[in-house]
Amino acid sequence: MYGYVRPGSSQPAWLFPSVVIVVLILSVLPLARLAATGIAALADGGAIAVLTDPALWSATYYTLVTAVLGTVISLVIGCAFAFVLTLTDIGGKGVLSFLFVLPMMIPPQVTALAWVQMSGPSSPLLKALHIAPPLGSPQPLYSVGGIALLYGVQHAPLVYLALRAGLMALPRDGVEAARLSGATSLRVFRDIILPLSLPGIIAGAAISFVSCTGNFGIPAILGIPASIYTLPTLIFTKFSAFTSRTFGEVALLSAIIAVISVAGLAVQDRALRGRDYRMLGLSAAPVSFELGRWRFLAAPLLWLTVFFVFAAPFFALLAGALVPAYGVPLTFNTMSFNAFYEILFRQSVTRAAFANSISLASGTAVCLLVVTVLTAYALTCRRDALSRVVSRAIEIPYSLPGIVIAVSFILVFAAPIPLFHVTLYGTIWIILLAYLSSFFAVSLKPVVSAFHQLDPALEEAARLSGAGFFRRLKDIIVPLIAPAAGASVILVFLIACNELTISALLWSAGTQTLGVAIYNLDDSGSSDLASALSVLVVVMVVFMMLLLELMAKRLPRGVVPWRS
Repeated sequence: MYGYVRPGSSQPAWLFPSVVIVVLILSVLPLARLAATGIAALADGGAIAVLTDPALWSATYYTLVTAVLGTVISLVIGCAFAFVLTLTDIGGKGVLSFLFVLPMMIPPQVTALAWVQMSGPSSPLLKALHIAPPLGSPQPLYSVGGIALLYGVQHAPLVYLALRAGLMALPRDGVEAARLSGATSLRVFRDIILPLSLPGIIAGAAISFVSCTGNFGIPAILGIPASIYTLPTLIFTKFSAFTSRTFGEVALLSAIIAVISVAGLAVQDRALRGRDYRMLGLSAAPVSFELGRWRFLAAPLLWLTVFFVFAAPFFALLAGALVPAYGVPLTFNTMSFNAFYEILFRQSVTRAAFANSISLASGTAVCLLVVTVLTAYALTCRRDALSRVVSRAIEIPYSLPGIVIAVSFILVFAAPIPLFHVTLYGTIWIILLAYLSSFFAVSLKPVVSAFHQLDPALEEAARLSGAGFFRRLKDIIVPLIAPAAGASVILVFLIACNELTISALLWSAGTQTLGVAIYNLDDSGSSDLASALSVLVVVMVVFMMLLLELMAKRLPRGVVPWRS
């Protein structure tokens, strides 16, 4: 046993170096390869062709405009829901929070397809209700405003969750003191709550902006038909027209996306720098304001917003799946389940997509579970500068747009792996590795939260009694963190199963995922099949979220994001 366990520590000597090696492979190596390719392109003069291309500046302009507008919309919607659901006595908070967070869990291309089916002159649902615009009217969503609107709808839950976390920690005694001094609810909100909420608002805005910048599904469905290209869709088209300079060009384009994302996060840090937001006081119970008669206005507005954000698009998607072709009104005569039958039993491509997505999501969740349990153990045992660097390296891929991660892994694995002479590019394994890199932070967070709640005396007693590391892991640690580990598996499975941005660049024949299949079906004009597949994906998402809801009482606080 000598040398196996560090003296005075329960951590095996091999554990932290193993974690470092995994992080180097999944995070550092791909991003370093991307940076090296970009620098090489600059040195070879390839940057001049990229920087003088009008398509680059047009895509950059549309990326920034849609991201800024989408962030503003997400701030308005997300802040309104966060303040009302967290600080007031409105009824149905749990259901409203669950339904409001749903769009964040649904793939962006499904959101875009659902809204297309809900609006415009060819909407089967609007035709069935006899309120469709006249034929020949333009589709309003095929525009910068349409892309920004759906960005806002998709990412408003991110703002809601970021702000809600801060609101839950507001000092109740400070608010009560202001009330006893005669301050009105409006004055308390303006002078106490709003200033203390700024960190959550700014963090939500930064997360929303970065997510808008890297979103591929929404601008692919809404922008490409209108010749509106953002940087992610421009990279996608560059790969479609592959040349000898493609790798250098997409490396530079990916670097531009990364710079925009980092700039957004830097603005967040700048906005919070020099401000002291430490809160003193009791925060065990959240602050609560009585709405009184305003409840009769606030509740219908929230339910109406949830209806138009989730319910109406889903019904439009269902209507699009039940008609034989896009533009046919939904009636009892035109209703048919042929699209669902085709998707489930006849289309080999969609069956393969289901198998690939479920296999990739399951493999990612299980592999990350093993890795994150060991990583969380290592990081919580060590609290030095090196462990903080490793933690940051794990978080970076998740904070970057998926298109950047995809390009990074293409650059690393486009050529055969040295010594092994094995090529991963064009196989399902490169998608799995990219998923492991991108979702590492998602899997790690709930497990780390569970480790922080463990009493170290339990493991220390077992260690002093002679129990080895794996024995302590099996008998003490794993049973205690099992609920959080289960939530980690479900969260990763849920996100990975519906992913599009990464797999859009990494898929090849036979490795299509559900996100790619939905996009390809819609792009080929089979909107009924794309809608049917999207309905099945939404049902799967709701089922997985309900499963998390059932587990919520046994999980550490904050693991299930929409729960208090």
